[in-house]
Amino acid sequence: NPQVIHSTPETGPTMVGDEYSDPSIMNYLGARKTTMLGNNFSEYHVDEPPRLVLDKLDKIGFRVVSMTGVGQTLVWCLYKETSNTL
Repeated sequence: NPQVIHSTPETGPTMVGDEYSDPSIMNYLGARKTTMLGNNFSEYHVDEPPRLVLDKLDKIGFRVVSMTGVGQTLVWCLYKETSNTL
């Protein structure tokens, strides 16, 4: 269950998911779904800075796998173990 979040600038707003993200996680984060003019896809955003979002995701079992900077944007990739087996 990967989760990618990114922010620009570091204080927020923070993009926490895309149109395929788990609605229950988006609800837990208090995210709002938006579609920017000209885009054919939606994104979930919160007004909180990434530090608070990462703390919330940590509480429900997500762990940071990697982090990078892309221009003025910071990107974190998180992962949560599941109990599902094939």
